Amino acid sequence: MKVGLIGLGRMGVGMAANLLKAGHDISVFNRTPAKAEPLVAQGAKLAADIAAACRGDAVITMLSDDDALRQIAFGPGGVVESLREGAVHISSSTISVALAEELEAAHAAAGQKFVSAPVFGRPEAAAAGKLFVVAAGAQQTLAELAPVFDAVGQKTFVVSDRPKTANLVKLSGNFLIAAVIESLGEAIALVGKAGVDRVQYIELLTSTLFGAPIYRTYGTLIAERKFEPAGFAAALGQKDIRLALSAAETLAVPLPLASLLRDRFLTLIAHGGGALDWSAIGDLASRDAGIDGPR
Repeated sequence: MKVGLIGLGRMGVGMAANLLKAGHDISVFNRTPAKAEPLVAQGAKLAADIAAACRGDAVITMLSDDDALRQIAFGPGGVVESLREGAVHISSSTISVALAEELEAAHAAAGQKFVSAPVFGRPEAAAAGKLFVVAAGAQQTLAELAPVFDAVGQKTFVVSDRPKTANLVKLSGNFLIAAVIESLGEAIALVGKAGVDRVQYIELLTSTLFGAPIYRTYGTLIAERKFEPAGFAAALGQKDIRLALSAAETLAVPLPLASLLRDRFLTLIAHGGGALDWSAIGDLASRDAGIDGPR
């Protein structure tokens, strides 16, 4: 397929590279063109502007938040204005349910298609083509996009014919990840202050009770306090919890733990940790306990 990709952060770069490996005709656009150079060397075309990235069968947006996607989608020469009739906008950004609804309506009015396809996985999974894709949209459109999803992910989960549902599922998943990070951090602080080796403790947990990769990945980051470079910045984690709470309010679903997590992220950000990996909220319990360094 002829696909444009807008947004070359660590996730977007990995996705674009795997689309190229799969044989797709890829055009890439980023506000900082230098980020596209390695992809151009691999065969991607450098789009001079947003419109140039929207001339194919589909365009993927992989951007940081609602504001960034709104500017790209609705601004002059943006995706809605530039995408040809019948082409599809694939939003892989973690965005609000409300913006997904707005995008679906705008593309329908323009005679275009829109699907939400956010992903689970950190940058290393994006580079390896091992993301999990959560897709929602018209059944026929999703079927046509299967080769794109297969190129960037190891499995695609189709959750609804309404795009916004995929965004809700993604936000719920990120809420759960943040809850795991917080609980791991508290447990590590408890045993760490008693003198238990933090890294050995994570090895014990992940070899017995909690074998899921998420516990090993984030438990190790917290135990070793490896929060830079950020695979996913704390400021973005705070944004996702805020969006989950907003969706929950609309649906009248209390999320008391999410409210706690929002405050944990705000504490970290207030102390200058917004650019750290979001697993750094797991270190707050140790700092609260007076543990100044790894034990």
